[in-house]
Amino acid sequence: MKKLFDPPNRDRWARLRFSVIGALMASPPAPGGLRQALLVLAAKTWRHPDSGLDVHFGVSTLERWYYAARRCDDPLAALRDRLRGDEGRFPSMSEQAVAALTAQYREHCGWTAQLHLDNLRVTLQAASLPVASYATVRRFLLSQGMHRKARPKRATEGAVLARDRLEQLEVRSFEVEHVGALVHLDFHHGSRKVLTRAGLWATPMLVGFIDDRSRLVCHLQWYLDETAQTLVHGLSQAFMKRGLPRAVMTDNGSAMVCEEFVTGLARLGVVHQTTLPYSPYQNAKQESFWGRIEGRLMPMLEGEQTLTLDRLNEATQAWVEQEYHRTVHSEIGVTPLAHHLAGPTVARPCPDSATLCDAFRIEVKRRARRSDGTFSLEGCRFEIPGRYRYLSDVHVRYARWDLSRVDLVDPRTGTVLCPIKPLDKSANADAQRRKLDPVGRDLSPLPPSGMAPLLLQLLAEHAATGMPPAYLCAPEPAAPRPNDQEPV
Repeated sequence: MKKLFDPPNRDRWARLRFSVIGALMASPPAPGGLRQALLVLAAKTWRHPDSGLDVHFGVSTLERWYYAARRCDDPLAALRDRLRGDEGRFPSMSEQAVAALTAQYREHCGWTAQLHLDNLRVTLQAASLPVASYATVRRFLLSQGMHRKARPKRATEGAVLARDRLEQLEVRSFEVEHVGALVHLDFHHGSRKVLTRAGLWATPMLVGFIDDRSRLVCHLQWYLDETAQTLVHGLSQAFMKRGLPRAVMTDNGSAMVCEEFVTGLARLGVVHQTTLPYSPYQNAKQESFWGRIEGRLMPMLEGEQTLTLDRLNEATQAWVEQEYHRTVHSEIGVTPLAHHLAGPTVARPCPDSATLCDAFRIEVKRRARRSDGTFSLEGCRFEIPGRYRYLSDVHVRYARWDLSRVDLVDPRTGTVLCPIKPLDKSANADAQRRKLDPVGRDLSPLPPSGMAPLLLQLLAEHAATGMPPAYLCAPEPAAPRPNDQEPV
């Protein structure tokens, strides 16, 4: 059981000492009887305030405690451990040792205190300088803020910047004031594998959605991949269960920043917030929940030798609904379910499933071929209906994981004009060609009716100037007579 109050170590020792000699303070022994009373106390067993083990105290120690408490108006203050007189000072560390240790830490911030001491000893021995003890070196490192820093798993530029940012900026816990104002979203790699229907072992992926204020799990489900399709599938269920939140916080995974997901949230009026790269602490509520999954749920499945994905999901849902939601959360003081129902809430009603499916689709532009009225999409060719053959550029809306539903849309209004079907050459080979209806006015070709209007206008303007023709007429050859014969 968690303690409601944990006093400092100095106070814990002072309370123990006072409880040991408290009887002597309440009933002082008769003259000459102090020695015998102290012997009785020395024979008793007491509990160590730190370790909890049994401990005994000598007569001289008890006598010193007794007189210290009797001479002071505040016995607890007199029985506290005295503060170090050299607190904050390190006289055993020379200036050379401090400079060498500081430079050493700047180069190797991931070393332990013992490793720093061992290397510092080698450095100072060359200069015949004394070396402080391990406790002193450790206290010095902590007093100067030289904590051990874990090296990033990948020493990329982004990881290094994230590490430096964490060291330079303060981290503060937060909690929104309304239910449905913010939902945390994240993927988690399972700690054990499941047996798929194909008879293979695979590592499952858990996608979770947690309300920031109440810590309620909006939805939790295991999958076999970490794709945008999986994410949208789980997110749609979370929305249908708990309504539309005002904002969703994710990391920068490929599924979380794909166009379908980002566009869908915007169409539904949900703000998409992303954490900084290499900064999982910004989504700490979700990371803490993963710890409960691995520390509470997964150990209870150790006896399940042939764990399947369906069985894992059934067990997860039962644990969430029957235990997690009904157990008092240490941060909020009540159960997540009670805190969620208490509100206040700013969540909105979830639209129907068709609207959700339409939201998580992207819109792209493709060039249509005039020869057969087709265009290419994700490596497949699609056929435009004959009534829209006049379009040179077509705008279509679809999800990259579902090419069975592709819609032609109006780019100006976003209205769906008609569904687009994949090109079926076999069906077109036997199909009867239909006569195309005119898309506008009759544009059938006609013979020229005479000189062009522009040229007629130019002739009239030129005649109105009164200028003579700007060319000389050549004599036309005489027409041959009927009796004349052409030369051989």
